[in-house]
Amino acid sequence: MPTQPKLTRFNQNVLSKYQIYNSIFVTLPFDTITRTGTLLPLFHATCEKGYANKNDPTAIVETFFKKYQARRSPQSQIDLLFRFIQYIERQVVLFDAIEDAAFPVVNNMDGIGTLRSLKESVTKEKKIDTLRQYLEEFKVRIVLTAHPTQFYPGSVLGIITDLTEAIRANDLVKITDLLAQLGKTPFFKDKKPSPYDEAVSLIWYLENVFYKSFGTIYDYIQQNIFDGEQIENDIINIGFWPGGDRDGNPFVTPEITLNVAKRLRATVIKNYYRDARRLRRKLTFEGVEERIVVLETELWKIITNQNSNLTAENFASELEVIKNVLIKEHQSLYLSEVNSLLNKVHLFGFHFANLDIRQDSRKHAQFFNDMVDALLESGSDIFPKNYHDLSDEEQVKLLSKIKGEVDLSLIKDEETLKALNTMKAIRTIQGTNGEKAANRYIISNNQTALNVMQLFAMLKLVAFHDKLTVDIGPLFETITDLENAPAVMEELYTNPEYAKHLKSRGNKQTIMLGFSDGTKDGGYLMANWAIYKAKEALTAVSRKFDIKVIFFDGRGGPPARGGGKTHNFYASLGPTIEDKEVQLTIQGQTISSNFGTLESSQYNLEQLISSGIHNSISDRDLSMTSENREVMTDLAERSYKTYSDFKAHPKFISYLEHMSTLKYYAKTNIGSRPSKRGKAQGLVFEDLRAIPFVGSWSQLKQNVPGFYGVGTALKHYEDSGEFDKVRNLYNTSDFFKTLIENSMMSLSKSFFDLTRYMSEDPQYGEFWTIIYNEYETSKRLILKLTGYKELMEEEPAGKASIAVRESIVLPLLTIQQYALKKIQELEKAGVKPDDEEMKVYASMVTRSLFGNINASRNSA
Repeated sequence: MPTQPKLTRFNQNVLSKYQIYNSIFVTLPFDTITRTGTLLPLFHATCEKGYANKNDPTAIVETFFKKYQARRSPQSQIDLLFRFIQYIERQVVLFDAIEDAAFPVVNNMDGIGTLRSLKESVTKEKKIDTLRQYLEEFKVRIVLTAHPTQFYPGSVLGIITDLTEAIRANDLVKITDLLAQLGKTPFFKDKKPSPYDEAVSLIWYLENVFYKSFGTIYDYIQQNIFDGEQIENDIINIGFWPGGDRDGNPFVTPEITLNVAKRLRATVIKNYYRDARRLRRKLTFEGVEERIVVLETELWKIITNQNSNLTAENFASELEVIKNVLIKEHQSLYLSEVNSLLNKVHLFGFHFANLDIRQDSRKHAQFFNDMVDALLESGSDIFPKNYHDLSDEEQVKLLSKIKGEVDLSLIKDEETLKALNTMKAIRTIQGTNGEKAANRYIISNNQTALNVMQLFAMLKLVAFHDKLTVDIGPLFETITDLENAPAVMEELYTNPEYAKHLKSRGNKQTIMLGFSDGTKDGGYLMANWAIYKAKEALTAVSRKFDIKVIFFDGRGGPPARGGGKTHNFYASLGPTIEDKEVQLTIQGQTISSNFGTLESSQYNLEQLISSGIHNSISDRDLSMTSENREVMTDLAERSYKTYSDFKAHPKFISYLEHMSTLKYYAKTNIGSRPSKRGKAQGLVFEDLRAIPFVGSWSQLKQNVPGFYGVGTALKHYEDSGEFDKVRNLYNTSDFFKTLIENSMMSLSKSFFDLTRYMSEDPQYGEFWTIIYNEYETSKRLILKLTGYKELMEEEPAGKASIAVRESIVLPLLTIQQYALKKIQELEKAGVKPDDEEMKVYASMVTRSLFGNINASRNSA
């Protein structure tokens, strides 16, 4: 039977099942659920009809109560709205579980972009040797970050997992029980999680998903591409930020970093122990049984904190011995199982994930100067007395040759002491878990070579006196920093001591580029184009000095933060950009939606591997023509000017502060770190974190960072009769095509009818209209450019998924806007924030925020 189109598979396996199981949810024997489940469809219909008639959220809520619940008291009305929020949150969970269960059916697990498809195409083209050669040095690293863009407590994540399995098995009894459990399980957290809590919740994915999916992929590559031979390269690995990322998070301490590393080690060893126990039942032959028993015993000793001398290296070499005995004496019986465990040890060692440390350059400067002052006061001769009077160039020169050891008891400032002890913690972790466990330090907001050399010196003086076994990765974020990045790197490459350090690290330099803050700073097109150009310039300068540059992309879930169809983005880069490694951050709902199950994890990892390899072994020329570059630069600059003018609008900050959910992000308890960097009382644009910034536009259903400026830039070409130039760019540049497709996703998740009432607002009406006009222009011209009749026409299943999710949360968004409007009215009447009525509506905004965040998982 021929395979049905993807949209048909989605409708049959996701949409139909959602309708069936949602109806079961309504009939659960709980009074509040039954009543809520009966009234919610009526409220949903009132919302749809209301927006079609251009009504505002307040009128919609009042119409509903007047028509269907006229006898309810004001308090009873508020109670019902809260119950609607709770009910919709659970509908989102149900939809998540159904989509997860249907993933391998809706997506072709052997289709384009998978390893099987890649192998078939290279075999046909007789390029299998080229592929092998490439895989000997190519790597993909996904870095799980501590930035929460999803709100599910662990108990709910567990229900999603169990529900997914029950749906896949069509086990109606179990599904009913789990829906009942879901109805009674609280979704909100009373207090913020600690950074350690965040780490533990992400380690769950390592233990239950990545351990298996990484192993499966690696086994496939070894068996089918390398004909069973050992591969030196690990190809795929995991980076980890919770417990290591202290940028703007004062709650991450050296103790937490050490405890997270300890937990990672304990978890991977627990997984090895389970595998060793399974193997022991099979390896009951002479010459191998006693060896596997010893390994199992040693692993158990580590788990139970007894003394054991077992290292990752011993473990691997012992498995090699067992493997050889099986081949020579036991007809290779159970060889694949031993090989599979050996591969996992090769991938995960005794560290499981590579723990990155990250801090802001401005903080480093503060800690560094504090350390220098303490040393000078003590009479130490590590730094000359006139150090602070030296020029930046002189300081860089001096720091590159610095020697000595800092006595930390001289440091009185608590924050500086924590920072320096973190550097010691890296050394400790390397000693217990292996060097890969923690060997990279990211400097966010990096602007100069001095920023890098201050950290270089601190690491050497505090912890790595003999040899520095840490890679320093500058992170360039703003448009200006991206432009200056090549000059900064050239200064470092030509510094003899730094060059010597790079040589000891295999002549590799990691450079991180931040999409989130880039978009916040420069708008959608300029951020992406500035990063593309920076990568080209950084590739050129690195190649000039024989350095292999590794780009690490700080991407978020939605397109506005560099997300969207990520593998399409990597497949679109040409030969002018170094691509031997693909590294990117994965966060929030992107972890659960793209990597939350074995199937989705394997599929999306394979897509990333294939997209990274595709460029190098295909004959397609992806380099941009000079005419295309000219048009792309012009579009980016026009878009940047439009976005910058918009950002400079006198109402920009106050609109976000008063009309959006921005200030409520801090109250959600979904993450351990504050929602802004600085300590300023008012809102300062520079201090705004990208997540609440992008998220607030998303809650308003305006998605500004994903399209603003695109329409105006395209309109210039339409007005001047040169639209064919842009069309040619779209048809011949995969890079631009991917940008436009991702922007379409942002546009398709916008819904201006929700906030149309703002157009009448005396203070913000004009500002709302500016946004709406840019949305209309962008939508019209993107459709003209692509030749589509509707947005996301090229991806009907993705479009359908978004449509269902948007429909589920429509009442939630309506309630949120209703509550925000009530708060504005109370503020105008002089009611204080701690008034009971005010607190109720603020709680309503915050609670509705969760469901909207969770429902956005397909922005990934």
